[in-house]
Amino acid sequence: MAESGRLLSLDVMRGITIAGMIMVNNPGSWQYVYTPLGHAQWDGLTPTDLVFPFFMFIMGVSMFFSLRKYGFKFSKESVGKILKRTVLIFLVGFGLNLFGHICRNGFEHFENLRVLGVMQRLALAYGAGSLIGLAVNHKYILHTALGVLLFYAALLGFTGSTTMSADNIIAIVDRTLFGETHMYKDSLADGTRIAFDPEGFLSTIGSIAHVLIGFYAGKLILDAKKNNELIIRNLFILGTILTFAGLLFHYGCPINKKIWSSTFVLTTCGFGSLLLALLIWIIDINGKKSWSKFFEAFGINPLYLYVQAAILTTIFSLTGFSSFMYNSVFTPVLGNYGGSLAWALFFVAVNWIPGYLLYKKQIYIKL
Repeated sequence: MAESGRLLSLDVMRGITIAGMIMVNNPGSWQYVYTPLGHAQWDGLTPTDLVFPFFMFIMGVSMFFSLRKYGFKFSKESVGKILKRTVLIFLVGFGLNLFGHICRNGFEHFENLRVLGVMQRLALAYGAGSLIGLAVNHKYILHTALGVLLFYAALLGFTGSTTMSADNIIAIVDRTLFGETHMYKDSLADGTRIAFDPEGFLSTIGSIAHVLIGFYAGKLILDAKKNNELIIRNLFILGTILTFAGLLFHYGCPINKKIWSSTFVLTTCGFGSLLLALLIWIIDINGKKSWSKFFEAFGINPLYLYVQAAILTTIFSLTGFSSFMYNSVFTPVLGNYGGSLAWALFFVAVNWIPGYLLYKKQIYIKL
């Protein structure tokens, strides 16, 4: 722990995930993406599939730290803060969808405006997870998370919803709540596109369990009373158990990001716990932190930089700047795949610059 009580490795891991999300969301061309930098088509796990769940795991850890100042009790102040932040994050995510829609279509065709998205999922998981964190005795928070996962796995299994189709209960719920035209369109194996949202409303159940496991990891960290070696041991044990549990139960409930399956939660939380333990060992115990400043800049203003990147993506696309850089600068030198990755890394660097200026001035933009 730093003297201020802030865990530096937590900021670094948060920054790694934000930089990773920006990179994998912005290749020079979606036709030329190296396999590890693409999402699994359906079942399975790639390195890219770890980025978003790692951020959600870290959000759960941070929730424990932030709710501590309210004594983990329901009050007008604590509930008001949770609800306000939930609504604001959701509205920011919806605002990004609206901004992109208007830039592409003008003030028309709002019947096709997508309702859900990454920020909206974060908002719903944060809100529900925080309220559960206030309501449930923390001795049973992990039991609660596992109970949610068992319920969700049973729901998917009994309704035959582990395959992508219009009859998947996740698609049915979204279609009922929002209408098909307001949903993300995904592709089946034969190329047919159907309305299926990877950030669906019902699959947020798995995300709630995700932040609760992160919440439990935060409890392990603070219960160790700044004993970094004990923190590492606890996180390593948690991560190992969760990872093996997710891989073992994969044979009954497939690991799948698009439905945020229970085994996906277990496996990615397991990997997330192990990575956090590794970063604590590298940064907080051995003091090897000079390499981490790049990611710290992303980690202290994560939501702002994610929003900034989303806005710049739309602007660079509409102005043709991203296409020009990819086709005329990077591809002639590095080829299609190398040029696509080079643009993604360049775009990360562009977003890092204002993030670093905020970091140097110790400006924190929060909701």
